[in-house]
Amino acid sequence: MNKYPIKLYFLSMCRKYNLLYHNFNLVLPAQRNYMVKFVFIIFGIFLIFISSFAQPTPENYKAILYREDGKEVVFNLQIEKAVDEILVFVINASEKIAAKDVEIKEDSILFHMPVFESSFRLKSMADGTLSGIWIKGIASGKTQYWPFRAYPAKNRFELSKGPAKNNLSGRWAVTITRINETKRPAIAEFKQKGNKLTGTFLTPSGDYRYLEGVVTGDSLLLSTFDGAHAFTFSARIKNKNEIVDGFFGSGIGGAEKWVAIRDSKAALPGGDAPQLKEGFNKLDFVFKDIDGNKVSIADERFKNKVVIVQVMGSWCPNCLDETKFLSDYYDKNKNRGIEIISLAYEYTTDFSKSQKSVRKFQQLFNVKYPMLITGVAVNDSLRTEKTLPQITSIKAFPTTIYIDRKGNVHKISSSFYGPGTGQHYEKFKKEFNATIDELLYKPGNISG
Repeated sequence: MNKYPIKLYFLSMCRKYNLLYHNFNLVLPAQRNYMVKFVFIIFGIFLIFISSFAQPTPENYKAILYREDGKEVVFNLQIEKAVDEILVFVINASEKIAAKDVEIKEDSILFHMPVFESSFRLKSMADGTLSGIWIKGIASGKTQYWPFRAYPAKNRFELSKGPAKNNLSGRWAVTITRINETKRPAIAEFKQKGNKLTGTFLTPSGDYRYLEGVVTGDSLLLSTFDGAHAFTFSARIKNKNEIVDGFFGSGIGGAEKWVAIRDSKAALPGGDAPQLKEGFNKLDFVFKDIDGNKVSIADERFKNKVVIVQVMGSWCPNCLDETKFLSDYYDKNKNRGIEIISLAYEYTTDFSKSQKSVRKFQQLFNVKYPMLITGVAVNDSLRTEKTLPQITSIKAFPTTIYIDRKGNVHKISSSFYGPGTGQHYEKFKKEFNATIDELLYKPGNISG
């Protein structure tokens, strides 16, 4: 119901009451009592209607994306109907992502994820569900269309096998087997309270952000969706120290197997970070920023400064987490002699399209340092040779390059762990600050 007819109705009733008030003393006492009761009833109804429009009324949904193999990627969707707008949130564990550009057209709702090339087109069905598609741009330049359905419910997963038989809280050494049967290491860190399970997976190059699910009987179910990642995990819990028969679904069709053993001391090998090639100690690049201006690492603004070069892409959720950190860090520390440059490798070589995508990042976190567009697609096998030929191949995003005051590359890291990893994020920040302080204050790093 539109709120304006309600207001008009109330005002009309007030006018009627005003006419009655002038003749109030002309009526019998019984009629006076009736009139007073009538006005209070109308006023009460008005307050109920106004409060219903003034306060958001969140509706919670169990949202499902369907992969090509029929397996489901589950997340929680919340829709709030406020006075003059509709708010849409994607929820995974403690993360609540606000959608952008929410548009209502009759029985349809359209919205975009805040930074990624990702949007939803949904229709409200007669049974209260939402049905439609998720539209996602991918590195090949093509577009994926995922079937989508959302059911009014608060539960992410049902306890189909009853209460949990084991508690998985703790650290696990994970072995993931690729489709070609090669193996890669990871670490899982879980927190379980009752049947509810949260946590993440850490790999040598990054993390899988906020995972949420359940333990039911001898089974584990986890998932996440953030506009780019669409992950689903399942496994059988053999006993309190062993997880077997794991399935990891990534994206619309990616599938890997995994197993895990409880290990409080599990560790990962070092990240496969690029190295300086022999004969080089400095970077040399010129790219356009998001306003089309050419920026060079040799520009005056970067001389005698400690410079952090962030190798990133607007399609990368871990890059989003790092950008949030770096933007806040820069605002607080830029006057200490620090500069930051982002180098974006996008899905396309089209500058205008890349510009639009990277600008979303810039606006989301109000980034004040230069964000440059390399013009080389992320899926180009020669992306490093074409952009940063002084270093070996870039294999992970984000990659962070630390440069001292003399312009020499001091360190390259491809192991960023974001806020979804808890203590590992705190460790990253501590090590980041230590590296910057070393470059700022170590004798010999200050050029004369």
